[in-house]
Amino acid sequence: MRYLHTMVRVKDLDESMAFYRLLGLEETRRYDSKEGRFTLVFMAPPGQPECPVELTYNWDGDEGLPSDSRHFGHLAYEVDDIYAKCAELQAAGVTINRPPRDGRMAFVRSPDNISIELLQKGEAQPAREPWVSMPSVGHW
Repeated sequence: MRYLHTMVRVKDLDESMAFYRLLGLEETRRYDSKEGRFTLVFMAPPGQPECPVELTYNWDGDEGLPSDSRHFGHLAYEVDDIYAKCAELQAAGVTINRPPRDGRMAFVRSPDNISIELLQKGEAQPAREPWVSMPSVGHW
């Protein structure tokens, strides 16, 4: 058995791609189906094309989005500096649902309400403000 990809449905392809680019992912391939009226965009971390998330965009809309999506679980990405990545995301308008108070883990949500876990590479960083005092927001 070999891992292929994780698929998430998206409501606005451009907005969702911009979010995943903020995480550091890049488009590795794309498939447009005129007959099926959908687009698939595969995005992966640089140098890791074998680990993509597949963004599925239905041209005629998807009224079920965004839903809570908690039945999906979450995507997880390792980052070099959790504080820097959370600050970058926050500066771009992304809500930090579960701040990295422990210097190790944070959660955010994509524009389509997909839960994204960010994990510090290696050992946890020392606790630091403003993250230590920041409350959790919503669900993650």
